[in-house]
Amino acid sequence: MRKIFLFVLCASVFVSCKKEETAEKKAESASVDTISKPAEFADPKYTEKGKKSLAALEKGDMDTWMSNYSDNAKYYWNSGDSLIGKPAIDKYWRDRRANVIETITFENDIWLPIKVNSLENVKTKGIWLLAWYKTTAKYKGGKSMTQWIHTDFHFDGNDKIDEVHQYVDRAVINAAMAK
Repeated sequence: MRKIFLFVLCASVFVSCKKEETAEKKAESASVDTISKPAEFADPKYTEKGKKSLAALEKGDMDTWMSNYSDNAKYYWNSGDSLIGKPAIDKYWRDRRANVIETITFENDIWLPIKVNSLENVKTKGIWLLAWYKTTAKYKGGKSMTQWIHTDFHFDGNDKIDEVHQYVDRAVINAAMAK
C-alpha cells in the first residue's frame, strides 16, 4: 500500500510541475508575440525578383535590370566606392556590360529575404534580400574571373531596390581586366 501511495504522490507532483511549466511557456510565448521580432522571413517574391534581376544582367537586358531600381537608389561596394541615383547606376552598369564584360553568369545562388523590424543591428528597416552567388565574368580583353559575391538589396515601399551593398574581391576583377 505504501508503494502505491508513494507512486501516486510522485505522479501527482510530476503532473503538477508539467502543468506549471506549460502555463509559463504559454505566458512567455504570448509576451513574445506582442513584442515585435527584430527580424523575420519576408515574402519569397523578393527572391524571385532577385533571380529575375540577375537573369536580366546575365542576358545584357539592361532596361529590365534597371526597372528594378528606384530613382534615388544607392549602390555601395565593400571597397568604399558608391553610385548615387538611378542614372549613375544605369550609366555605370550599362557601360560595363556593353564595353567591359563580354559574358557574365551567376550560379549556385542562395537567397534569403528578410524583414527587419528594429534598428538594433542595421541602419535601414524594411525588406532586405541577401544573396550569395558564384559569378564568372569574361572580359572583352579575353581574361575571365570567377568568385563568390555577396549582395544585400533593400526594397522601398514600392518594391523597388533603393539600396545595394555588394561585397566583391576587386583584386580578382582587376587581374582579369589587366592588359
